[in-house]
Amino acid sequence: MIQLPQIAPWLEPLWKALDFGNFPNAVLLHGQSGIGKFAFSVELAKALLCENSSDSARPCNQCEACHWFDTGNHPDFIALVPETHRKLLPRGNYEGDDASKKGKSSREDDSETSEKKEKKNISIEETRSAIENLSIGSHRGGNRVILIYPLEMLRSDSANTLLKSLEEPPENTIFILLADRVDRVLPTIRSRCRLLTAPRPHREQGLAWLIEQLGAISGLKVSNADIETVYDEQGGAPFSVLSSLIARHNKDDKDELSISIQATRYLLQSMAQGVRINWLDTAEKTHKAQYGFLLAAMQRWVSDLQSVAQGGVPRYYPKHLNTLEGLSKMASIPKLLQFWRLLVQARRNENHPLANRIQLESLLSQYQQIFGV
Repeated sequence: MIQLPQIAPWLEPLWKALDFGNFPNAVLLHGQSGIGKFAFSVELAKALLCENSSDSARPCNQCEACHWFDTGNHPDFIALVPETHRKLLPRGNYEGDDASKKGKSSREDDSETSEKKEKKNISIEETRSAIENLSIGSHRGGNRVILIYPLEMLRSDSANTLLKSLEEPPENTIFILLADRVDRVLPTIRSRCRLLTAPRPHREQGLAWLIEQLGAISGLKVSNADIETVYDEQGGAPFSVLSSLIARHNKDDKDELSISIQATRYLLQSMAQGVRINWLDTAEKTHKAQYGFLLAAMQRWVSDLQSVAQGGVPRYYPKHLNTLEGLSKMASIPKLLQFWRLLVQARRNENHPLANRIQLESLLSQYQQIFGV
């Protein structure tokens, strides 16, 4: 597995502003998905566990704690992440201490459908088990770090369990919480954390970083034009672009991100048809991708369509300017605005256990009506 860089250039100012000598009990790092927050938080966890006495040289990558962390065996690091994200951890074998093993055994008899849903969520068993163990104290006498991502995917019962620990944090325990959508995090949790906002890079900086990273991967050849296209389609999220291009290079057709990107491209091709969109076929061929990923693409497309309709330029899909201009001339602006509100509402409920295909059919049929049907 190719290891992604830990601290992206656009996140370095955020890192340099951290005070390891006076670190809060809980931080909430939030920002757009795919800009390097998770890699940043893993490096932060390593720095907080590092046993080097110099705060300015953390992590030192030399001490025993750093070596344990890199091998995925540090006893004072607990990662509560869905199964779909564990491969992003050091060595890919942190499992929330013993918590996830217990959670997994309790789900062995569940149906396949339930298992798939559970893989994208952090179970209450994992959360309770991890937090119950905090009372034992750290193994090495220093900090204990709990990383939770994505925070907004916590079920309500798990969120309440976390809240109790944030209200009365155990000694020497630090919570690193990550959220792609901070507006979905409980206000009571937000109020007990120091908020850290992860910025998105400027387009030139993000593209330059991507080209450098891709150039270091043996055998991977991709044109700058292709990089720019995927970059814009991903809303300027360099880590998402890098991961997707690596997966494509490795011909990993089962990679969740690759599946979502392929589905998104088909979705956009269909939406470019305007009134001629075959919404039933489109929903059929895209519904297995991440629903939130598809909704985000639809929002970006409709945002560009609104911009062009008002005499502006597209932000996300500049290469589709001619198509967007043609669609904008046929679009009913009131219906376009109404559809935008529907997308916003759909994003708020995207994690609910509803049938993705039915929801996509409904949205795409209403998209068709924007153009006069």
